[in-house]
Amino acid sequence: MFLLSSCTSSDYALQSQKQETREPEAATGLQHKQQVLAKQFMVAAANPYAAKAGQSMLARGGNAIDAAIATQLVLTLVEPQSSGVGGGTFILYFDKKHNKLVTFDGRETAPSKADHTLFLDETGNAVPWIKAVVGGRSVGVPGVLHAFKQAHQQYGKLPWETLFEPAIKLASEGFVVSPRLNMLLEKKLNPGLTQLSPAKEYFYPDGEALKVGTLKQNPELANLYKQVAKNGITAFYQGENAQQLAHAVQNAQIAPGKLEKSDLERYTSKQRDAICTNYHQYSVCSMAPPSSGGVAVLQILKLLESKNLSQYSPNDPQALHLFTQASRLAFADRNHYVADPDFASVPTKALLRDDYLQKRAELISDKDNHNVPVGDPTRGDLAYAQDDGYELPSTTHVSIVDSQGNAVSMTSSIEMAFGSTVMVNGYLLNNQLTDFSLSPKKDGKWVANRVEANKRPRSSMSPVMVFNPDGSLRLVVGSPGGSRIINYVAQTVIGVLDWQLTPQQAINLPRITNRNRYTTLEKGTELENLVPFFEEKGHNVQVRDLNSGLHAIEVKDGKLFGGADPRREGIALGENTR
Repeated sequence: MFLLSSCTSSDYALQSQKQETREPEAATGLQHKQQVLAKQFMVAAANPYAAKAGQSMLARGGNAIDAAIATQLVLTLVEPQSSGVGGGTFILYFDKKHNKLVTFDGRETAPSKADHTLFLDETGNAVPWIKAVVGGRSVGVPGVLHAFKQAHQQYGKLPWETLFEPAIKLASEGFVVSPRLNMLLEKKLNPGLTQLSPAKEYFYPDGEALKVGTLKQNPELANLYKQVAKNGITAFYQGENAQQLAHAVQNAQIAPGKLEKSDLERYTSKQRDAICTNYHQYSVCSMAPPSSGGVAVLQILKLLESKNLSQYSPNDPQALHLFTQASRLAFADRNHYVADPDFASVPTKALLRDDYLQKRAELISDKDNHNVPVGDPTRGDLAYAQDDGYELPSTTHVSIVDSQGNAVSMTSSIEMAFGSTVMVNGYLLNNQLTDFSLSPKKDGKWVANRVEANKRPRSSMSPVMVFNPDGSLRLVVGSPGGSRIINYVAQTVIGVLDWQLTPQQAINLPRITNRNRYTTLEKGTELENLVPFFEEKGHNVQVRDLNSGLHAIEVKDGKLFGGADPRREGIALGENTR
C-alpha cells in the first residue's frame, strides 16, 4: 500500500491527552492549524471576527443558537463572498436537556412569478451558467433571518437585540480586510462584481480591489442591523428594505429578476425532521431534502460500512478508491431523485434503507465504475431525469457547542463567490436559483429539481452531527465547497470515526472527490503521487485545488476538541482561547 505521510498509523492514533499539546504533521502541503482544547464551550467559524462574536455570546451565558446567530451576522460583513443575510441556511440544533435534534430550513425560495423557463433562452435551451449566475434573475428569497427568528424564538437564551451588537459595532467602526477577501477580489472570479453598482464601488473603491489591512466600514449594513435588532425581522422582510431589495432585483443592470416585495412578505423558514442512519455503533444525522448533502453523506457512509475502513491507515489509497466508488453511487442517486420535498416526491427513506444500500454496495469493485446506474429505491414509482444545476463553492460552516452541551451545525451560503453581485443595504444577494436545474426537461422527462414558483432549490449543504451509542454528542462538522461538500464532510467523518483522528487531523487530511464523474486529487499534497495508482484502477484523474472550509468540534472525555480548515482563514475558539 502507498503511505501518504511519514506518520505511521500509530502516529495518527495518539491518545486525546497527547493531542492536546501538539498535532502531528498531516499529509497536505498546507500550513496546518493546531487543535484547540476547551472544557466549557467552543465555536469554530470561517473568520476570526465571526468566531469571536460567537464566543462572546457564549461567554455572556448565551447558548449555541445565540452564538450561531451572532456569528453569521458578522460573517455577512467580513466574509461577504460566502454567505450572509441575503442568502440561505440549514441549521441542526441539538437540545441536550431534552436529548432532541431539530433542524431549521432557511433555504431560499424561487419568486412566485418564476417557472421552468427561467433559465431558458429564446430557442428554449439553457443559458450558459455564467449568464445564469450574475444579476437579478438568479436571486431567491433570502431565508437566513427568518430561520434565525424561528430558532431563537424556540431555543434562544439571550435577548434578540444582544445578538446584533458585535456585528453592528464592526460594521460601524470597521473591520480589517483579510488576505483572503483581497485575494478573491483580485482574482475577479465573479464578473458581475466589477459591473454592478453599488457592489463595484464597495469592493473596488477607486477602481481597485480592497487592500489587505484596509479598515472597511459598512454603515448601511449597520443601520439595517439596528432596525432588525429593534423591530425584528419585519424590518427585513417588510417595509423599506423589502421594497429596496425587490427593486434592486427587478432593475438589475444584468438579467433583471422576478422577485417581488410580496415574495419576501410571504417567506417562511421550515422546521424539518433530521435524517439519521447508523454507521457502525454511531448515529450520524444531517439535513433532510431539499438538502441533497444529508442523504448523500449518509449513503456514502452506509455503502462503506461493510468495507471496514478502520483496517486501513488514514487516506490509504485502497480506502480512498472505495470512497470514490461509494461517492459515485451516492451522486447518481442525488442527481436523479433529490429536490424540494414540498414539490417533488423524494424517496428519502427508501434511499437510506439498509437492503437498498447493501444491494448498491455490490457495485463497488476494485476498478473504477464509469457506468454507475441510478438506483431504483422506489421500484419504479418515480421517473425523473438527471439535472444540470450548478453549485459553486462559496459557502460557510459554523460548528458550536455551548456550556450546557447544546450544539449547532450550521451551513450558510449565497452560492457563487459574491453571489449574484446585486447589493442592497450593505449586503449581497444570493444567486441560489442556479442550484435548480437550468434545463427543466431531459429526454422528455421532467427534472425533479426544476424551477417552480415558491420552490426551494436543491442544495449540497451538509451540516452533520454524530452521536455515541448512548445518545451523547460526539461530533459537529460541516463545510463549504459546492457539491464537493458531500465528499469533504464524509471523508472527515470517516477520519474521526474509522481512523480515530482528532478533528484537526481529519480536516488536515488531503482531500479527494468524485461526483460520479472524474476523481479529483488535492493539488499540492501527497495525493498527487497517487495518480498512477488511480489510473491503473481505471480512474479519470484530475489534480486541482480542493478548497474545503471544514469546521468541526469533537466531544470526548468531557472535553471539546476543535478544528478549523487550514485552506481558509477560520479558527476555533473556546472559553480560554483568543
